[in-house]
Amino acid sequence: MRTAPAMRAAPATRTALDEQRAPAARSPQELALTALRLAADCDDCVAIAEDSSTVHVRWAADSLTTNGAARSRRFTVVCVRGPSAGVASHSGALDDSSLEDLVARAKQAARGDCAEPAESLITGSAAEDWALPPAESDAGVLARFAAKAGAAIERAGSPRSSLSGYAEQQVSTTYLASSSGLLLRHEQPRGLLDLVATRAGASAWRGVGTACVADLDVGSLRAQLDQQLGWTSRRAELWPGKYEVLLAPAAVADLMLQLYQAAGAGEAAGGQGPFSRSGGGALLGQRLSPAALTLRSDPAEPGLECAPVLLTRASTDRTSVLDNGLPLRPTSWITDGVLTALVQTRRTARLTGQHPSAEIANLVLEGGGDAALAELIARTERALLVTSVWYLRDVDPQRLLVTGLTRDGGYLVEHGEVVARLPDFRFNESPVELLGRVSEVGRSEPTLPREWGEHVTRVAMPALRVRDFDVSAVSR
Repeated sequence: MRTAPAMRAAPATRTALDEQRAPAARSPQELALTALRLAADCDDCVAIAEDSSTVHVRWAADSLTTNGAARSRRFTVVCVRGPSAGVASHSGALDDSSLEDLVARAKQAARGDCAEPAESLITGSAAEDWALPPAESDAGVLARFAAKAGAAIERAGSPRSSLSGYAEQQVSTTYLASSSGLLLRHEQPRGLLDLVATRAGASAWRGVGTACVADLDVGSLRAQLDQQLGWTSRRAELWPGKYEVLLAPAAVADLMLQLYQAAGAGEAAGGQGPFSRSGGGALLGQRLSPAALTLRSDPAEPGLECAPVLLTRASTDRTSVLDNGLPLRPTSWITDGVLTALVQTRRTARLTGQHPSAEIANLVLEGGGDAALAELIARTERALLVTSVWYLRDVDPQRLLVTGLTRDGGYLVEHGEVVARLPDFRFNESPVELLGRVSEVGRSEPTLPREWGEHVTRVAMPALRVRDFDVSAVSR
């Protein structure tokens, strides 16, 4: 007999960190301004405090298993001495003594040798909302979500499937203070839902990123999972080889995020990575796809809004801590199939003669299509349908060749219908080269990447039809 499916969010419980912070915890603004004072003997300083408040609920086999609330804080100090920038970070509660130690570590790290002059910090003034306290997640959001999830479980079809999953509502408040006068505050809500339905040894997965999990249509997601489970009554064999595939939006998201992470201008200019031109320079202006695909980011993208300025705690090939506070503008990385921009710091932009185009925390792929995945399936003679990929790992960084696995999401499509479940299989693909084999593009929609979903939830992707997808091994 099944456990009663009704789900309720229990009252949020305080965490160990709460106890550490209350009641004498200093505000993130106080800590940031104190760090600037402690680093007054440096040429420049940046302090970044991020306070996150999260409520979450987890359930298995249609029953609530855990829920709760948590707070966290990350604090980063960047000290600049001459051409060198030193970075030190701390997670958790921070008292005066540990803050002094943190600034001292950043100063020490800034004593490294550096041949290039440091970029000057972004200048500015205090934002109007600087003094506001960190935002708190509303546990009532989970209560409203739990009511929807309970109703979706009650409406399970026949034969009945079992639902497990995780839902999270988080809000992060970031404070940026710099010796160049910036005092900025950004509040970022984030919700995600990760669902797995199982029945008779078969499983199906769906995930969604959203600003508020209470707004999700859980019943519709449950219906989609039951439809996928309905495809599993027959199991087909699969052998390694090249296949036409239909990639669902979630699978496309994971592959495009892999591409986005490799789109650093500095790496390309140095002859490394998939966007390097033979003989030197980057592939800017080169066609990557016969399809009119546009890959873009916009801090103001409706439903996928993110920070309008750069907030970064580490320098990489793609970002620089000295660019913190840089205003972000809408950027089209690929336009109608042509590579039009790479991720630039101010330094790499100066060296490559391009405009700075800093990393933005959302990603949208569009191709002008308006067909849903079901319509692509309906006009397919024979193809593999891939709804979920994970465990993506680099094989050849120069080509951006990765290997990955399907999970809860490989099916056979014949004559316009899904006719069988496939065993999980390993594939080898380059997300860049894959764009050159796209033959049909569906409607872009918000989705949740399964591999990258823990880090990136603000993406919108279409389903893609791709020829010659390389299946390298099959699970038995």
